[in-house]
Formats: sequence, structure tokens, C-alpha cells
Amino acid sequence: PSVHFWDHLLIMFYTTINRYRKTLRCALVSLVLLGVAAPVSAQLKIGFVNVPKVMDQAPQARAADVRLEKEFGPRDSEILAMKRDVVKSTDKLTKNSAVMSAAERQRQESEVRQLRREIRRLEDEFREDVNLRRSQELGKLQREVVAVIQELAKAEKFDLIISDGVIFAGGKVDITDNVINRLKKGK
Repeated sequence: PSVHFWDHLLIMFYTTINRYRKTLRCALVSLVLLGVAAPVSAQLKIGFVNVPKVMDQAPQARAADVRLEKEFGPRDSEILAMKRDVVKSTDKLTKNSAVMSAAERQRQESEVRQLRREIRRLEDEFREDVNLRRSQELGKLQREVVAVIQELAKAEKFDLIISDGVIFAGGKVDITDNVINRLKKGK
């Protein structure tokens, strides 16, 4: 019975560690940095970048949105027009079904169903294409942001730049606005 208890306790311990692995890793890094930074704090230059804020405020992100809208706007308008046509056809069919022959009503109902299927297919393709291009644009922007952060770190002689897993970063170490300004200047 006591072995079973220890096995259960060990499983709970490992499950907890796996669940909070990232948090524990950040805490461990913070402790190490505090332990190392205390004696050499005068020599160590640390910076923090709020990457989501950079990605949100970078002019390159807005330019990517404009490019995507220009690229996919016409297709979106075309799909919306097709949807309006289906609504009109459905309304017309509903209004005139009493005076139509059964064969004519079935033919028009079939056309409406076929058009709806076509619209769903086009919407699915459209969504896939937009998501693919958005991912490409996001990847390009992320690479540019990382390059700017690295350039800034080298130019201003930072020893360490932290981005994710930070709970608080004071104004002395937060270089997010500097990164955004460099992105605005085009590096």
C-alpha cells in the first residue's frame, strides 16, 4: 500500500511539473538572473520587448493588412454578390412557387442548392487562401521584428533582451517603443 501512495505522489509531481514547465522555466531563469545580476548589475544591461505590442503598432503590420485587403477584397466582394443573388433567387422562388409548375420549381430549387454549394466551396477556398497569405505576411513581419530587435541590442550594447514570460518590466528596461520607432524608420 505504501508503494502505491509513493507512485501516485510521484505521478502527481511529474504531472504538475509538466503542466507548469514554462512557468517553472521562467521562474528558474529569473532566479538565476537575480543571482547573477545582483553582483554584476552595474555591468549587465537587460532589455524587455513587448512583442505583441510591436506587432500591433508596427507600420509594416498595417501595410500587410492593406496588401491583404487589396489582394482579397475583390474575391470577397464577388462572394458577397453571389450570396445576395442566392437570397434574391430564394425570395423569388418563395414568392412565385404557387404559380410555377412542379418541374420548374424543382429546377429552380436545384439551381439554388447548387449555387449555395458553390458559395460554400468558394468561401472555404477563400478562407484557406487568406489564412495562408496572412501567415506568410505574419512570418515576414516576425522576421523583420527579430532583426530590428537584434540590431537595437547590438547598437545599444544590450547583454540580454527578454520578451515572453515576463510579468513586469520597468521603464528602464522596456525598449518596446525603441523597436517600434526603428520599424517606423524602416530599420
